[in-house]
Amino acid sequence: MLATSLFGILSLSSTGLGWEWGKSGKWDHRQRTTCHGTESTINYTTISGFFQQDDSATNSKGFDYTATNYGLIDQSYPTDNKFDPNGVKTQWERFAYYVNTLNRDCDQSTQYKVLFMARHGEGYHNAAESYYGTPAWNCYWGPLEGNGTSVWRDAQLTEAGIAQCTKANSFWSHSLATEKIPAPQSYYSSPLIRSATTANLTFNGLKLPADRPFAPTIKELFREGISMRTCDERSNKTYIQNLLPAFKFEEGFTEEDELWKGYEGETSEAQRKRTKFVLDDIFSNDDNTWISITSHSGQISSNLKVLNHIAFSLSTGQAIPALIKAVNLRKVKPVTTTIQSWTAEATCISPPITSISGQGCVCSTTTSALLATATPTTSLA
Repeated sequence: MLATSLFGILSLSSTGLGWEWGKSGKWDHRQRTTCHGTESTINYTTISGFFQQDDSATNSKGFDYTATNYGLIDQSYPTDNKFDPNGVKTQWERFAYYVNTLNRDCDQSTQYKVLFMARHGEGYHNAAESYYGTPAWNCYWGPLEGNGTSVWRDAQLTEAGIAQCTKANSFWSHSLATEKIPAPQSYYSSPLIRSATTANLTFNGLKLPADRPFAPTIKELFREGISMRTCDERSNKTYIQNLLPAFKFEEGFTEEDELWKGYEGETSEAQRKRTKFVLDDIFSNDDNTWISITSHSGQISSNLKVLNHIAFSLSTGQAIPALIKAVNLRKVKPVTTTIQSWTAEATCISPPITSISGQGCVCSTTTSALLATATPTTSLA
């Protein structure tokens, strides 16, 4: 269903001139924190019907965005008669014009952005999990530095992972030149090396428009779900900066990783809370429409939940686009809730017999290390 059927959603202002052409707008601090004396919130809707990945009939297993024009569905738009009366524009050019029209014609409590969400290429931790199997990885190998041959603390890309990035770079090079896909206006990355390296190998060296250079920003909260496994601990800021000097860091990015604990894991509720926070930050402060986010399978899954998108799993090196409608709404009533932010995880002192979903490790001896108890956090929902 086309997005034009959804303009009736409640907004803070019933009138507005929309946003300048090619921009989706942003909201200042006053707009985001107050609305007639109360707090506001951003409501996200994924506008389906534009990409194969937002169709429940699409099988995510084996889906390759590079072989499907990023999944963009071949169709007409209400703006085609004006923009492309002779039928000579590409699908991406017509889609981009339609999205720009949505932002121009909406009120200033509404934004439309297109997110290009990419999972990093294969890392050494991915290869190790495939080799040892998920139970042994979760319960024994994952919390280690490596196996004496490979290191997976803040894992680097494997040769296969680098090849996936090369494939992505070739796709973008072709799509920019031939399909006229809009180049991202903003680039964001997880701070973990595998994701930042993937972003660099994917976009660096492309023939990008002068007003859309590859100028990536690292955002702490786009990192993978924080488990006790060492692949989820990031390197320090100095190391990342030396490895990828073209990358900027968001304000307040700390030298050391202050989130990874190594003895307990982040809950899904806590991950969704930080996902909402970082997405709200982008939609409030970045007025660009076309946004690239290079991250992780678990974090992209969390993005999709917050954005009210259907579940869609990504293999390494794959990506998913989404047209998002965001509305800055009056928050009816702040509710104080307590969520469990961290949860204990068990490990084995040797490779386990197996692991059971929802129960944990089944160790080969009677000894397992049950880690610290969960940490509750009180917050406004």
